[in-house]
Amino acid sequence: MQKITSVDELKNAIQLLETEQKNKGKLLRENVLQVYERLKPANLIRTTIKDLFSSSFQLENISGISAGLASGFLANRLFVGRSGSTLKKLLGSILQYGMTSIIAQKADLIKAFGQVLFQHLFGKKK
Repeated sequence: MQKITSVDELKNAIQLLETEQKNKGKLLRENVLQVYERLKPANLIRTTIKDLFSSSFQLENISGISAGLASGFLANRLFVGRSGSTLKKLLGSILQYGMTSIIAQKADLIKAFGQVLFQHLFGKKK
């Protein structure tokens, strides 16, 4: 800003600053209202669900994690059974954790292998 040397220049500068302040205040109020609307619980839930189901990557990721959890639980049940042994339960939990993490990480590979196997077993014979 340049130096103000007269009263008229001072009045003009004050008027410009007041106008600028009013504009910034209006923008601030609009932004606060937008944030308030976004933070309403119903809007938070709606946007979260929309974001969750809008991306196919996330759906594939969720399906991979679900498959990992299910297979880990199944492996634990098959290994431990109805046994009351603490060591067997501990080993079953370790097996469940390992199966869950491996299948969740390699879900695409396992899915592709399953598709190839399905095509091989049930595909049309030439």
